[in-house]
Amino acid sequence: MKLILLSSLLIAASMPAAEVFEAALGRETELPKGKEADGIRGDFVLRSDKVEATISQNAPNRRANMSTFYGEDGVTPGALYDLTLRGANNDQLVIYSPCGHGQVSYVKIANVKEEGSAAVESVTTAAKNGGVFKRHEYRVKDGVQGIFITTVLRNETDKPQKTFTKDDFTRFDETGTTSDGIRWADAINPAHKCGYAFATLSLSGIDKLADTIELQPKQEVVISRFFAVGTSPAQAVGEVLSVKGVKVEVLAGSISDIGKNGAPITTASIQVPFGNSVVPGYTDDKGRFSFKLPPSEVELIVKDLGRTDVRWKRQVPSDRELLLDAASAIRFAITGEDGKPLPCKAHFAPLDEKATKLNLGPKWRAHGCVDQYHSENGHFTQQLPPGKYHVVVVRGPEYGHIAKDITVEAGKVVEFKGTLKRLVDTKGWISADFHNHSTPSGDNVCDTDGRLINIAAEHLEFAPTTEHNRLYDWEPTIKALGLENHIKTVKGMELTGSRQHFNAFPFEPDPLKQDGGAPVWNDDPRITALTLRRWQGERDDRWIQFNHPDLANMFMDRDSDGVADGGFVGVDGMIDGSESENGPGTDILADSPFRLSRPAGSLAMKVSQIREFLWRQLLNQGLRVTAVGVADAHSVYGNGVGCWRCYLPSSTDEPAKIDWAELSPHAKAGHIVLSTGPFLEVTTQNSKIAGDDDRSTGGIDLKVRVQCTDWMDIDRVQVLVNSRPDPKLNFTRQSHPKMFKDGIVKFDEKIHVPLQHDAHLIVVAIDEDGDQKTGYGSSDYAKMRPCAYNNPIFVDADGNGFKPNGDTLGFDLPVGGMNADKVKAQLIRAGLMKEEAKATTSASAAAEKPKS
Repeated sequence: MKLILLSSLLIAASMPAAEVFEAALGRETELPKGKEADGIRGDFVLRSDKVEATISQNAPNRRANMSTFYGEDGVTPGALYDLTLRGANNDQLVIYSPCGHGQVSYVKIANVKEEGSAAVESVTTAAKNGGVFKRHEYRVKDGVQGIFITTVLRNETDKPQKTFTKDDFTRFDETGTTSDGIRWADAINPAHKCGYAFATLSLSGIDKLADTIELQPKQEVVISRFFAVGTSPAQAVGEVLSVKGVKVEVLAGSISDIGKNGAPITTASIQVPFGNSVVPGYTDDKGRFSFKLPPSEVELIVKDLGRTDVRWKRQVPSDRELLLDAASAIRFAITGEDGKPLPCKAHFAPLDEKATKLNLGPKWRAHGCVDQYHSENGHFTQQLPPGKYHVVVVRGPEYGHIAKDITVEAGKVVEFKGTLKRLVDTKGWISADFHNHSTPSGDNVCDTDGRLINIAAEHLEFAPTTEHNRLYDWEPTIKALGLENHIKTVKGMELTGSRQHFNAFPFEPDPLKQDGGAPVWNDDPRITALTLRRWQGERDDRWIQFNHPDLANMFMDRDSDGVADGGFVGVDGMIDGSESENGPGTDILADSPFRLSRPAGSLAMKVSQIREFLWRQLLNQGLRVTAVGVADAHSVYGNGVGCWRCYLPSSTDEPAKIDWAELSPHAKAGHIVLSTGPFLEVTTQNSKIAGDDDRSTGGIDLKVRVQCTDWMDIDRVQVLVNSRPDPKLNFTRQSHPKMFKDGIVKFDEKIHVPLQHDAHLIVVAIDEDGDQKTGYGSSDYAKMRPCAYNNPIFVDADGNGFKPNGDTLGFDLPVGGMNADKVKAQLIRAGLMKEEAKATTSASAAAEKPKS
């Protein structure tokens, strides 16, 4: 008897029990984890035997991420940051903040007497909240799969007071509300198999809740809610029903593949009826599912891409197995020329006339995004509806492509094997993109592993970690994906505010500090640049660049009032580079600094600066800022990486051996060629390259060589002399057919540039009416023209040192406040627009087909 009692006590002691603690003094490692986990040292951890959660502490600038909410009042202390099943490490919640967000008075562990429970309270005193006292209690209880949230609102003044009661709940793409008022949300990536649901349990002191309520003097309102987490929204909704006191039973089962000896189907989704509403559920890694539903007969709809939908009538409660027919799919095995698995991207175009538009998954992930699949190793299976498809496999602009028309039969798997050959020889150079994002940035919800697979699939070899307002490190994810031989990173950030953004690296993150230990942005870019330069100590390889800059604001008109004031004087000497390319535009040959357009549904014309033109103007004023081309990717499909990249000299062609300390001097010297795909090499007779100074009297020879993969071409090479396209140095396939080739090497010529005065030289290689459909399929990047150009080579023609010529290219240096009328006047004066022309004329029309 004593032995049995002792055993029972030992078992009870080993079971998880409700507890709360501050994540400090060595317990920081116990913070919940997951895609959206944002806990840091000093936050509060609440956990029961079923769930674990993070409640944010009251600390300066406490935010889940940069973009949760903007502005000074965008802080979110005392909020639910993370919620996951116990031990699952699968948080998918950015934030749930009852009755809105803002400053609080304190957050602390609550004194709870209820056995098997633990709680944290957040209090905002009436003095700090316009006379309304506000208290939230977050409580977990053993045996309950969620968290209880009780809010007290009390008017402590002698006058009526309005207060905000709308909850902040973010960020999800798939949400809904059941017929009985339960709100639910699905994980951004359904493959992560996590769902949330919450509802009001009780309300006192007021009859009905609105987004804003008015409290009479001394009136008190108490709102009781329950917030559940599950392996799917359907499971979470069932937990809320149970807590609300609705009689529920367990509907369980398994789904298996009849064609694979009963193998579990882990990719199935299940539409589960709750009254008149349908909520998604999922099978787990064993093909099983479990939901709580009111006892009745229900009809489930089981879906799995590549299989016929099945309507399955079930009695609640019950536990049964469903066998599905085999799925139709394509199984890929893509290797490099060495026979080893290779990262790649496949995109699928249905060929059947009545085929529905493909939806392989959300644009935020790599493994099935819209109509693409990005793979870290080239070995994967994509289930598809039966039909005919045009399938293309690529790996960035240095590799060839594999294209096949394939018929996928119902229940059959088609093998797709192939070798991607590296066609473009870039020996001595590496491809890089200095600016990309994933979900820690906050302004997007792209999987971090999806971003890195995307980078590898597009064959970018160096990609610094540049999340918004957070020092971060992609290296652990790179290693977990087995991509360390394909991608090199350094730790860095994008420092962001309401005006000029900066990228900077390297740094050393502290993941247990707010923003990873990052500095705070300042509206004066000189202060921000200086802060970044000195943060964690100055170092020679620290890189600081302007991101998508407003060049007129930075260098001509500091307050954007339309009056030139010199901009932020001295800032050019504080940065190393500036993005001339951000996104898929190719306007380097534009003939004006503005574009006029009329947005759909708008009567007003929109004025946009053409950054490349402004950069060319500024070069002539003596501003030597290295141009950088980036994707600034925020998703995988659509706004993924690959549109623009930089080529830098490197002593190694192996990404694992790339050393930023070696690359940094090249980048700072302007040894960068920008490209949407073509590999452009420009060298002077004295072996000088992009960014260098050279000396030559009477003229200089440029050795220009352009390579393109088998799905890309160029048809024009134009030399810009002091930022102006020289008509005598304009070479096209039509005017100079013998200079252009049809193989991988498209152009390989010596061009003599006559010079009477100092000049900086830029060579542009472009396919004027080309596209990149083979590389990008249905993505907007498919419309992008193949284009590449070098940072200027500065030629001293008289031996007295290089002197800029001051040419503004026929336009005043732009200032702020340029409206459509002012821009039209300048375009008419420049002969680019007729006075009677309609406003839809674009200043960039000539840029798309520049004059020969």
